[in-house]
Amino acid sequence: MAAVEHAASSGGWLLSSLVYLGAAVVAVPLARRLGLGSILGYLGAGIAVGPWGLDVAGDAQAILHFSEFGVVLMLFLVGLELEPRRLWALRRPIFGWGSVQLVGSAALIAAAAMLLAGVPGRMALIAALGLALSSTAIGLTELAERNLKDTAAGQGVLGVALLQDIAAIPILALIPLLAGTPHQEVHAEGWAGWPAALRAALVIAGVVLGGRLLLRPLLRWTARSRTPEVFTAASLLLVVATAALMQAAGLSMALGAFLAGVLLADSEYRRQLETDLEPFKGLLLGLFFMAVGMGVDFAVVMARPLALAAVVLAFVALKALLLTAMTLPMRLPPAERPVFVLLLAQGGEFGFVVFQAAAQRGVMDAGTASLLVAAVALSMALTPLLLKASDRWLCPRLARGRDTAALPQLEEPQQAPVIIAGFGRYGQVVGRLLAAQGLSATVLEHDADQVETVRRFGWRVFFGDATRLDLLRTAGAAQARVIVVAIDDVAQSLAVVDLVRQNFPQLQVVARARNVTHYYGLRARGVTLIERETFDAALASARSVLELMGYDPAHAGEQARRFREHSIELLEQMAPHFGDEQRLIAMARQGREQLEALWARERAERAEAAAAALKPARPTPASPP
Repeated sequence: MAAVEHAASSGGWLLSSLVYLGAAVVAVPLARRLGLGSILGYLGAGIAVGPWGLDVAGDAQAILHFSEFGVVLMLFLVGLELEPRRLWALRRPIFGWGSVQLVGSAALIAAAAMLLAGVPGRMALIAALGLALSSTAIGLTELAERNLKDTAAGQGVLGVALLQDIAAIPILALIPLLAGTPHQEVHAEGWAGWPAALRAALVIAGVVLGGRLLLRPLLRWTARSRTPEVFTAASLLLVVATAALMQAAGLSMALGAFLAGVLLADSEYRRQLETDLEPFKGLLLGLFFMAVGMGVDFAVVMARPLALAAVVLAFVALKALLLTAMTLPMRLPPAERPVFVLLLAQGGEFGFVVFQAAAQRGVMDAGTASLLVAAVALSMALTPLLLKASDRWLCPRLARGRDTAALPQLEEPQQAPVIIAGFGRYGQVVGRLLAAQGLSATVLEHDADQVETVRRFGWRVFFGDATRLDLLRTAGAAQARVIVVAIDDVAQSLAVVDLVRQNFPQLQVVARARNVTHYYGLRARGVTLIERETFDAALASARSVLELMGYDPAHAGEQARRFREHSIELLEQMAPHFGDEQRLIAMARQGREQLEALWARERAERAEAAAAALKPARPTPASPP
């Protein structure tokens, strides 16, 4: 208590900051060294400094409310990775599988509570809806640490998490109805008196329209000040304002931040926003996990240990059962299924809000609410441990492939004149030729399996994502002369080019294009040294076919060269019209027909010349006597 009072007094924030930062600096590296992951480190730090530990951290609930902004920032950054087209492609996992998980889990838990424990219907329903939710913070953080965000399981977890954020509105609106009293906002005046659905629709429409019409001009105006800290302040203002607007309408702050991120996903400021906000997100998420650890009520644990264990075991097992069944129609790879199931079987931070609101409304008593809050917190704390057990016993191959902690990380600044981003089949050819010529290169590869494979062959490759500005700086991008972008993923490849253009203008870009769309994306960014991945190999095969069909090798080689030049010229002509599908189709057809007509005329001329050469010479008429 003395620590809390002191923290509230003048200068107490300094002591609180010292406690939180010190606990994190000690606990997180220790947890990672033990192979437990950073989340368990933060949770352990929170328990150690909380009321059931040293009791030097202050009010856990106040810290939890403040640190929830870390989840908001995380959803904003996730939105920045999803252009509207990609979000539309996720509509099935969001509204389809997300609804199946939420409704199905709630139904199973409510039925078990009423039939096995005799819980009243309305209490069982609210408890089931609160327990059916999962932790977005733990789920997405674990996916990022395991490099699984772009896998089928990662996309499935993201889709379900977004549906749960959307479901926050009807779940909270249901509580006063079950309590038998009308919601106080119904009789309020002003904005709060508007129907919840109408307020939600107006706010979402405002965020979408404002994002399209206002956000980019405002960010452009701020960027022209050429003051980095002002742009950082504008980035934070954007997220805070969106979150506040959504909260005023009774919506999820994280959902609003996610929508704002999606609207800026295809903007020129996307990478700068990510760079500016990433440190804040990491710190606040760490504080959030510490607050969860501080909030674990060990009095409930010690008073009702068997009841608490039964609740945790029951709702996690029922959710896991449903999620396991969902993996089959979702066609998730077997190695990814345990991660998908365990990340969604846990309870979620929004459950705290649901149970507190239910206790205030009288839907459940305070003791039951405390028990459920403790069950959710305990399930969140157990999730990293269950994932480690899964890695060891259920899918050890995936664990070995994704355990990035043991991989070589780029820590010391590099001085090589060339950087190779991506070391798959394409990047390896480039690297081998450079090495044979005595040129050194810093090689970055974001796939853990690929890093382990190529290092067995003697290559010095560092594990890391080249879309991170700090990693490029450490790789020596400020001094290097050339960067070879050989990344498989088209979106990541273009993101690296954007990052290089904005921050390292002296760096010459040599890129590999996987397809025509990728080629156009690189050309739009000013990249001129582009090689299409399979184009030259296909030309070599076509040349071989011509030779087998009887063509002279020199002539076949000349025709392949001319075809290559024609294709590149046609691509350049079509580049300004990228996006106009009808125009591109017409130009491609016209170019093909022109080339075929030209070569048909040449074949006809050669045939005529050959025929003329075979004709017998006419006899010279005799001179008259």
